[in-house]
Amino acid sequence: MFGQDSSFATGLAISMVAVIALGLFAHAVSQIVRGRRQVSERLKGDVPRSNRAGYPQKPRNSLIEMLGRRFTDPNSQETTRIRHRLMQAGYYSKSAPYLYIGIRFVCLVAPQLALVGAWPIIDEHMPKNGLIMASGALAVLGFVAPSFLLDKKIAQREAQYREGFPDMMDLMVACVEAGLSLDGAVQRVAEELVQRYPNLADHLKIMNLETRAGRARIEAWKNFADRLGLEEARSLATMLRQSEELGTSVGDTLRTFATDMRERRMLYAEEKALALPAKLVVPLILFVFPSLLTVLMLPAVVRLIDVFSAT
Repeated sequence: MFGQDSSFATGLAISMVAVIALGLFAHAVSQIVRGRRQVSERLKGDVPRSNRAGYPQKPRNSLIEMLGRRFTDPNSQETTRIRHRLMQAGYYSKSAPYLYIGIRFVCLVAPQLALVGAWPIIDEHMPKNGLIMASGALAVLGFVAPSFLLDKKIAQREAQYREGFPDMMDLMVACVEAGLSLDGAVQRVAEELVQRYPNLADHLKIMNLETRAGRARIEAWKNFADRLGLEEARSLATMLRQSEELGTSVGDTLRTFATDMRERRMLYAEEKALALPAKLVVPLILFVFPSLLTVLMLPAVVRLIDVFSAT
């Protein structure tokens, strides 16, 4: 029975590997055919503008991106949501959602193939129905791991944005009070923040490009806040919109908001300082208290041992 199961699993693994190898071979052949077609078109003179000298070359689609495009609807709300999350994590490429979905597909399928291939070796060490349980665990892990890593990257980016936001506001207040317009202040601040907060500077540059392309300033600030994912950025966009609608001074608005941001940074630092004793309770109980108790009680224990041994 074991021999039949082993031969079946081995044959299934070989078949899957053969299918994957055939797919890779077909992809390689298609790339070769595409390259020869481009060479023939270049020799004929019918070269697209994007392939001529001086124009950017279009990157070739990878196999993972092709898998992602196969299982994705470009106009669906899920794709839009994934693109927004990837932009918050710092991935701005048009193909980023397809690469992400392709990576999730590979993480879901590749462990199953590895499990089927290694099952004849580990079968005797696994409990009954071990294949089903291991397959389910690997499927859940492969499906959740990319999303977990993406959320962790987004959280790290948000922490960086929150740290650099008060400095950005102080620089913007200084630029506006020096006589620059709001758009000029954004450009100047983006140049100043490149060294210390490059990710925040990239978002400022994107917002500056949006306004240059003709997008309304309020809408550009709203998109900037959505990309950052910070409540402070949303509050700033709302204040600027109200300032533009009511006709109040932009400098006074930015100065008030910058003062509030500095106070909020101080409150956040005080909050972390006050939370430190509660976080130190567990290490003190697990490591410091046993060592201190041992040092205090060891002489008494040695003395008691000497007394009882003498009697």
